[in-house]
Amino acid sequence: MPIDPHLGPLATLLGTWEGEKGTDLAPSDKADATNRQLATSKYRERMIFEPTGRVDNHEQSIYGLRYSKKAWRIGCEDGFHEEVGYWMWDPASGVLLRSFMPPRGMAVLAGGVAKATDREFILEAKAGSETFGICSSPFLDAEFKTVRYTSAVRILDEDSFSYEEHTYLKIKGRAEIFDHHDENTMRRVNLTR
Repeated sequence: MPIDPHLGPLATLLGTWEGEKGTDLAPSDKADATNRQLATSKYRERMIFEPTGRVDNHEQSIYGLRYSKKAWRIGCEDGFHEEVGYWMWDPASGVLLRSFMPPRGMAVLAGGVAKATDREFILEAKAGSETFGICSSPFLDAEFKTVRYTSAVRILDEDSFSYEEHTYLKIKGRAEIFDHHDENTMRRVNLTR
């Protein structure tokens, strides 16, 4: 089955990917919530991208990938992070969308603009935006409010890409915004079409 040319900059992402050297900079899990420090951990992860085909919103037709991700800290059997969602592209406008939900009580719709041939793109969401926004549960909103999210993706070649994500958090009891930062290089292990 040929790759759908309507996927534009997302076409290379089809398949199953693994990354072994991720770096996670996050708030520590210490009991004293007002004195959380930076915790750095290494992780491995697996991402799966499957085509959705064309999705019609009346006059708009978008194309995309169904997406799932799971991450494990190096040396641990239990996963510490998961996501499910969609990456979509509108060929008419060049708008790129990423909607996802981790099982923590939040949903993110990030967006940007990309041409069909772009090998790098950036997506962003902000709390309070009615278009590219972030919605959180009452606990997360009060304790770890995500105020901004950015994701930069770089296609390295046909079988590898890297990403860098920043989740900017307003943590209860702290004046400064905390930059929760994740990055990894992914290698394709299977092409699913």
